[in-house]
Amino acid sequence: MVQFESKNHNTNSEIAESIRVKGTVQGVGFRPTVYRLAKANQLRGEVSNDGQGVLILVVGDRHAINNFIQQLEQEKPPLARITDIIRQKKADKPNFTDFTIVQSKNNQINTEIAPDAATCPACQAEIFDPYSRWYRYPFTNCTHCGPRLSIIKHLPYDRHRTSMADFAMCPQCEQDYETPANRRFHAQPTACHACGPRAWLERADGKPVNFAMFSMLDDVDAVATLIQRGFIIAIAGLGGFHLACDATNEETVTKLRKLKKRPDKPLALMAKNLEIIEEYCYVNSQEKELLQSPVAPIVLLKQRSSPPAPSIAPGNNYLGFMLPYTPLHHLILKRLSIPIVLTSGNLTGEPQCIHPEDAKEKLSDLADYFLFHNREIVNRVDDSVVRILPSVSLEDKPLEDKSLQILRRARGYAPTPIDLPVGFENIPPILAMGSQLKNTFCLLRDEQAILSQHIGDLENLAAWESYRHTLELYLGLLEYQTPNHTSNLAIAVDLHPEYLATKYGQELAEAHSLPIHYIQHHHAHIAACMVENGLPLDTSPILGIALDGLGYGEDGTFWGGEFLLADYRSYKRLGTFKPVAMLGGEKAIYQPWRNTYAHLLTAFVEKNIFLEYEHLDLFDFLKAKPIELLSQMAKKGINSPKASSCGRLFDAVAAAIGICRESCSYEGQSAIELEALAERWILNHSEEIAVYPFAVENEKVKGESDLLYLEPRPMWQELLADLQQGISQPAMAAKFHRGLAQGIALMVEKIQNNYPEAKINRVALTGGVFQNQILLLKVRDLLTQMGIKVLTHSRVPPNDGGLSLGQIAIAAGQLSVISYQ
Repeated sequence: MVQFESKNHNTNSEIAESIRVKGTVQGVGFRPTVYRLAKANQLRGEVSNDGQGVLILVVGDRHAINNFIQQLEQEKPPLARITDIIRQKKADKPNFTDFTIVQSKNNQINTEIAPDAATCPACQAEIFDPYSRWYRYPFTNCTHCGPRLSIIKHLPYDRHRTSMADFAMCPQCEQDYETPANRRFHAQPTACHACGPRAWLERADGKPVNFAMFSMLDDVDAVATLIQRGFIIAIAGLGGFHLACDATNEETVTKLRKLKKRPDKPLALMAKNLEIIEEYCYVNSQEKELLQSPVAPIVLLKQRSSPPAPSIAPGNNYLGFMLPYTPLHHLILKRLSIPIVLTSGNLTGEPQCIHPEDAKEKLSDLADYFLFHNREIVNRVDDSVVRILPSVSLEDKPLEDKSLQILRRARGYAPTPIDLPVGFENIPPILAMGSQLKNTFCLLRDEQAILSQHIGDLENLAAWESYRHTLELYLGLLEYQTPNHTSNLAIAVDLHPEYLATKYGQELAEAHSLPIHYIQHHHAHIAACMVENGLPLDTSPILGIALDGLGYGEDGTFWGGEFLLADYRSYKRLGTFKPVAMLGGEKAIYQPWRNTYAHLLTAFVEKNIFLEYEHLDLFDFLKAKPIELLSQMAKKGINSPKASSCGRLFDAVAAAIGICRESCSYEGQSAIELEALAERWILNHSEEIAVYPFAVENEKVKGESDLLYLEPRPMWQELLADLQQGISQPAMAAKFHRGLAQGIALMVEKIQNNYPEAKINRVALTGGVFQNQILLLKVRDLLTQMGIKVLTHSRVPPNDGGLSLGQIAIAAGQLSVISYQ
């Protein structure tokens, strides 16, 4: 307990209050701030952490208490987030003689977990100050920065409930911890060379390290020399291992790609300062602010010149850069005037390693050296990925909507709760299990959605085990891990019966006799966009356009280009992309030529297009494939499920014009490279660009009257004509993007005309395809010109990383109907 003497006080005009503060108020220096402000206002009482947040008991002058509350809101710590302050007068005045900080209290958990935060300027200065106790200490932190989610085991957030419990504070650190004026006052992970975690270097082959060859300082500094000499280092970081190397050394980068079996997917980069980043990329003020923020995400930046090495981001116009966000990174990069690759330390398709033993087993064939540390990583946390959309569209038209787009929500953002709109009060707890790809899960509790960090694709055993482990940690942190706590919990899952997350949700529901809600994939996408744009629970239906690769439809087919009239409780399918067979099933996702052939079969069903276009290299390529067999498979419906997928349309067009024709090595590769070509053409040709036309037609589909579908046949006719004329790839890519945007706008216009009673004046743009900047901005321009308010994502990803938030919202809407009955 911390206690100092107070000035004399007059008790005659005093009152007593209990003040409850909710939000992100633990592990961020909130209690020291309360202490400082209470003393400044000559108040007596105490402050403590508990399961609800922070509890303040205070006695003093009424005006002084009001001033104290006002100052608390204005001067809260940098990482704090106040969601509610509840004041209650107390009839009896406790006999306090001073203001104190008391031990945390254990009760029902109902507070927020703070995200990990990048190293603050004060700590940065200390690690490079030879006269500081923290000189070159790689785990320096304070109440304004450092690990939070990555080390916590249980709430309330106290040292003994984190992985720092193994490190007893030395007398000097303990004095800092107990001194209210010190910025390490109650900083739970605080430590120094004398008492805290340590880092050390090992060779991957187990041989001794000859440190004299690499550094005269320490193991961390030796890493810089190793990187300069072309070695690959596996580094234990904040939320997992990374693989690091010299980003300017093409030979080393190529070696890393080969060893990691990651031939094409862009690699993340880190540089010690903005000046180095600006050698390679354009960086605007918003992007600088993001890079230097406590979140310190990977920011996608437009390339200014050639990348550091040719194979960093092949076929891409952007580089993903971040600044150092831990003292460890700052120390490694201190001597490096080059950017480094800092990609996740994992085998392809698996989650990044977090334990030294696991890293040795899986990364020894990839890395030459390991930099380990002995502060346990409790929660795996990937780097967040974001971008700033241009302040103007590519035609120099002003954009009014928010410009931040989160592509992967993880370190620095998660698990900050998302406040739900009006109407979500008094909804019982809900657990949403998320999707199969880019998985996150989500918990609804007390009008807030707690969205997990990015988990990844649940396609192999390691990823699946990581999902279950992370889910159990969250349920444990928030005290939902036992049947007693889950008795009023509802489960929300995707409609797809084969998603592992869906099956696990079913197991939980059955084991604990919990209600389960099956949520259609694209409806969830739209609901997530509605939530983050603040639409109330009882909002009238809006039109949602959800474009992605695949999602399970209520009719048992695969959807992926959907126009749904939706609210939080239900939806009506009004339009879709024309369904086309996925020849070979899942193979079509990674072999784009299959989608090209399927689209050509569908568009030219009555014509032998091989005769008309036989001289094109596209058809020479297709003739070498088993197209007769594929045609029969499509005709008989054998391993050729139909899908109304916008993502597969992008694959088909890309392959047709010669991009990733044979295969893709990562999800979305062909679409990303197609967009990159289109962007270059649009930026270099200010004149009006011709478009490939799409039609909108009617069709009766399985009992759905007047379902509109986007017909790509006219687009294919003109694209093949352009191939005959030898039109360049960038020009064709630009014509496709512009044409598709106009086709989507035409579909919205047709829906408005067909359903005037719906009064459609709001449209949500969602789904992974809307990560495509050209398509997003052009569709937004066209719809805005039609007088429509366009809703987009800025707080959760438009891809499946935001899906669990939508599942939560729809289940809540359905539960609210039940509660009224």
